[in-house]
Amino acid sequence: MSELAEPAAVVEQFDCPTCEVPAGSTCRTRGCKVAPKYHTPRFMLVPQLRAELEVKTPADRGPGRAWEMGPAIDASAPEAATKPTRVGYARCSTAQQELQSQLDALAEAGCDPVFSEKISTRVKVRPEFVKAMDFARTIKKAVPHQRVIFTVHEMKSLGRGAAELVFAFFAGMTESEREYTREKSLEGQASARERGRHGGRPKVVDDDMAAYARSLRANGVPVPEIARKLVITSGKNQGKRPSVATVYRILAEDADGAE
Repeated sequence: MSELAEPAAVVEQFDCPTCEVPAGSTCRTRGCKVAPKYHTPRFMLVPQLRAELEVKTPADRGPGRAWEMGPAIDASAPEAATKPTRVGYARCSTAQQELQSQLDALAEAGCDPVFSEKISTRVKVRPEFVKAMDFARTIKKAVPHQRVIFTVHEMKSLGRGAAELVFAFFAGMTESEREYTREKSLEGQASARERGRHGGRPKVVDDDMAAYARSLRANGVPVPEIARKLVITSGKNQGKRPSVATVYRILAEDADGAE
């Protein structure tokens, strides 16, 4: 078997998500001929071939000839199906800055492949960053249920050009957390109400004081004098007298209720 036939045999263990040929067959062109190389998403499923730019179809597969179905085999489950695919990206700004520590950290984290470049954050288009993102998107398109984790050693490696990407991510996470907190708060309030507990500040005037204030007012006692006759029985203002405004509010609430 030729040197290229071995990776070809490994690639052909998978269905091709691009030309839709089943496992056991070579990739095909739109003209239904044997493709000169295997489609990218297909060989990206093979860990040892992920760093390759292309994998050519071996001569013994007849590239360019009319395509025929190969022997039927069971498609292999991609190794990536059991663990996430980590796409690494490393960057530093100048040739004098050290990049190896980032590469070592990404390798230790299990990133494969790793894209790296020495380029300033002032450069709007960073070729290796674009390649890394394209690679991640391609894997996700080929295997939709596969977890793909874009990994950097430090957030600053993304640089200014990716600021909107990072901002959108964290903004989405913050909004989700805010909505979750709001829902839990509403659930807690509803549960408290069911147990007879109500939120907010404690009442300054209890029901007995309010009834006494109403009776005094019914007998023509002026509101300021009513306020001087009442004493708060609980809370931080215990022992003090309610304000005139508070008494007016209690009497107004009674008037609204009578309507």
